[in-house]
Amino acid sequence: MGFLASKEDHPGELKSLASLREEMVERDIAARGVRDELVLGAMRKVPRELFLPKNLREFAYEDWPLPIAGEQTISQPYIVAFMAESLLLKGGEKILEIGAGSGYAAAVLSEIAAQVYTVERLGQLADKAAATLADLGYVNVRVLHGDGTRGWLEHTPYDAIVVAAGGPQVPESLKAQLKIGGRLVIPVGADQRVQELVRVTRVSENEYRSEDIADVRFVPLIGEEGWTTAKGGGARHVRAGRCGRFLRKRKRWSGTSPTQRNRSHRLRGLISIP
Repeated sequence: MGFLASKEDHPGELKSLASLREEMVERDIAARGVRDELVLGAMRKVPRELFLPKNLREFAYEDWPLPIAGEQTISQPYIVAFMAESLLLKGGEKILEIGAGSGYAAAVLSEIAAQVYTVERLGQLADKAAATLADLGYVNVRVLHGDGTRGWLEHTPYDAIVVAAGGPQVPESLKAQLKIGGRLVIPVGADQRVQELVRVTRVSENEYRSEDIADVRFVPLIGEEGWTTAKGGGARHVRAGRCGRFLRKRKRWSGTSPTQRNRSHRLRGLISIP
């Protein structure tokens, strides 16, 4: 699936961003263990910069979460790829995403799946994500403004469900909307500040199998079957702790050129890193 260049884009700039995207996939995703060719191919296609505010587009292919509207974030590319791979997709599935955010992850999933349904709690983000996805030609993605903890019953059952926010437990509504054999990937933790990424597989009508995948940090999952409110103020940013990605990122920056160091320092001023 392609994308439409805006009138403000220049051919040279598009070529440069495409090169940075390819470098990012190799350096920050494939080199750190993501092997699924469907996922890697999707990450190579989707223009992350077009899901960001214009003043942050130069940072699109740094492996960092970045702020978007509503005190939310666009997840770092690695975690988007890692979670997509964790869904064990084969291609052609029907996927439910909880937490549309900017729409970037839904676009990545749409390159693999036949249909992606994504639910966003914040109306401002839902409208913006839907408009961006439509403008870029992602016709197999539908966006709903609503309580994601309750899923999207109209289109059940789903082959896979992915949740881009951390809840205190796995919502029963989401489990019930999985088809038998389907997978649900969700961050779960009793503390809003840190979670375990869990994959739940529906084995039969009433039986589910759960496995822990990685330590992560996501914004809280707000809703009827999630947290009532976010505690502590502000958005928290995604981090897969077991991979030590921020430590390695800092080490990589310590040996960069002055221009690259300046870019990293500017980026640190724009977002908070735990």
